[in-house]
This record gives sequence, C-alpha cells and structure tokens, in this order.
Amino acid sequence: MISKPFKNTYFLLFSILFYSFISCGQVKNLNNQIVLDGEILTGAQQTNLYVPLLKNKNIAIVANQTSVIFKNNSTYTHLVDSLLKMKVDVKKVFSPEHGFRGKADASEKIADGVDTKTGIPIVSLYGKNRKPTNEQLKGIDMVVFDIQDVGVRFYTFISTLHYVMEACAENGIPVMVLDRPNPNGHYIDGPTLDPSHKSFVGMHPVPLVYGMTIGEYSKMINGEKWLKNGVTCELIVIPLKNYTHQSLYHLAIRPSPNLPNDKSINLYPSLGFFEGTTINAGRGTEQQFQQYGAPFFQKSDFSYIPQPNFGSKSPKHQGKICFGVNLTKTKHLNFVNINYIIDAYNKTPKSEAFFGPTFTVHAGTTKLEQQIRKGYTAEAIHKSWQPAIETFKKVRSKYLIYN
Repeated sequence: MISKPFKNTYFLLFSILFYSFISCGQVKNLNNQIVLDGEILTGAQQTNLYVPLLKNKNIAIVANQTSVIFKNNSTYTHLVDSLLKMKVDVKKVFSPEHGFRGKADASEKIADGVDTKTGIPIVSLYGKNRKPTNEQLKGIDMVVFDIQDVGVRFYTFISTLHYVMEACAENGIPVMVLDRPNPNGHYIDGPTLDPSHKSFVGMHPVPLVYGMTIGEYSKMINGEKWLKNGVTCELIVIPLKNYTHQSLYHLAIRPSPNLPNDKSINLYPSLGFFEGTTINAGRGTEQQFQQYGAPFFQKSDFSYIPQPNFGSKSPKHQGKICFGVNLTKTKHLNFVNINYIIDAYNKTPKSEAFFGPTFTVHAGTTKLEQQIRKGYTAEAIHKSWQPAIETFKKVRSKYLIYN
C-alpha cells in the first residue's frame, strides 16, 4: 500500500498540474476540436512528477511501442530505456495485445520473452494469461501503466488496464497511470455494452466511444467498482498538461499495426464493426480502416486486393478484387457513422453471409444487428443509443480530469 507521505506528495503534484492546465487559453477551432496555446505534454514526459516516486522501488511496466518520452515531434526514447538511465529499478515489462514492440496481428497470442536491448523479462498479457498472476507480481512494489489508447471500447488496452488494476488490488500493489491524450476524446457515441455480452473486447457498460483518457478511465474502473469482488486499486494518475477533450492530437507512433495514421484512428469506431462481418475493412492494404469492400459487391470504380502485410497475415478475401468505398478523403468525424455498415449490408447479396459470430461481441449488444436486419435508418439507430449515452455521461462526469 502507499504510505501517507507518498499519497500527500502525489495529490500536491496533481493539484499544481491540474490548475496549471485549466488556465491555458484556446487559439484555434477546427471541426469542434481546439488547439491550445501550450504544447500538450503526456504524463510520461513529465518525469519530475513521477520518477521521484519510483526510486528505491521494484517497478514493473505495462508498455508497448507507444510507451515513449517525446523530446520533440520526431525524437523520443522508450519509457523503459529512459527510466533505466534515471536509475529506476525496472524488474519486468508486461506486454498487451500486439506485443511489446507492437508487431503482432490482432488476436495473435504473444509468448513471454526477454527484451534483447535491456535484458528485462517480458511477460505477455495476451498469451497464457491476460491478468498478471500473483507469482508474476511477486516482489513488485509498483506497476506503471503507459500505453496509448484510442478511446474505443473494443480496443483491448482498457481491458488490459482492468486486469492489471484488479491483480494489483488483490496483491496490495499501487498502479501508476501515465496519462496520454485520447484522439477520439472529442465525442461520445455508439451502442452501450450490455453486460451479458461482456468479453475482452468489451468489459464495461460504456458506449463504444466514451470520450475519456486512459487515466480518467482508470479512475472510473475504480470508482464504479468494476474490478472483481468490488476491490479498488491504489491508483495514481500522472495527468496531461495543456489538454482538453477537444484538443487535436497527432499520434506520432501507430498505436497498433492496423491503425497507421490519424485518419484510420478517426474512422476506427465506425469501421471496427466490420471486424464481426465478412467485409474487409482495409486489412491487407496500406489503408487499414480507411476503406471497406468485398468481392461480392457490385463492380465499381474503386477496388483493391488485400494481401498479407504488416499486422495482417491472413486478411479477409486475400488475393481477391474487393469493390467498395474509399474513405481516405472524408471529413474528420465527431460521431460513429453507422451508414457505412448499413451500406455494406445492403450491398451484400442475400446468398452471402454478412454477420459473423463476433459481431455482437464488437457491438456489445444484439440490438444493432437486429436493427440493421430490419432496415432501421442510421438516424433511428443513433436515436436509440441516446438514453444510455445520457446515463453514461452522468457517470463519466465524476471521473473527468480535463475539460
């Protein structure tokens, strides 16, 4: 457990930083998002706030390729390397889906290993177990979580966060979250998870797009007592500086193999539904989650051929011409565009299966498939989401750190 002096130090630092960033002015508005007059600093960048709290402790880090400390837009060092240079005793690294270096396919199991650069053991949380075991946490004084999220319920890093917090709560180990901006933090939309469809791609009763940073989300996991048996984790959030939920933020490092750029990240909430269908959403191309198509769509001017590539060893409709829709030039979205999946459903011949067994898992509810089959309009589907979204907003408001 954290000592009282440790807690007081954290809250003092938190208060100073909180009041410093809420005073920052806005200088530009773009499609309901803003740019602040100060550079956004991630939690990891503010080493003066947390490194003193890690000294003389055995530390485990939950990290991947996005766990870096930026020096400028093009230069950065990995958090693990930086902490070792600062004489922090990093004992092991826990890696999430896609692995420590972020190169594995979606759903591909990851084995334990050793980081060749540092010699530090790497424990996979996407292999034999998704929750750290008591043995894996033995001798650890604190766990630092630093992974870039994209603010979408079926993006599994928040599930990894849940299990890390749960395991640490059960073992009396504090968790420190180094907060990072949410590139989809400027809106809340989509179907809310029905708890009866809880899975690793959706563990909590939240809308598909929940409008919170991972630091805020960790507070909600604790506060809503979503951990097993209602336990709570000793939690420290190192907050962002100069950030609001309407801030524009470019991800310099792709957060996972099939989210290569800002456009794919913005379209991911809308096109992620295709993961549970027979439609290809750009995997096996260089425009992942920026287009969709299938060989059985009517021939059109736009087509592409999925082939195995980085992050997609066996894409849907591999080697076949897929006719479809190119979304690379669309405007920046501030809602879940359900028109895409309705369009694909209507273009799919009745002789072809459309919905797969994981569609409900991704949607978090059976209602969406039923609505599409019955011919609901996008407007009607959106309207059906609103009561649950309004209820969630009240819950969310209790845990917000940023405006």
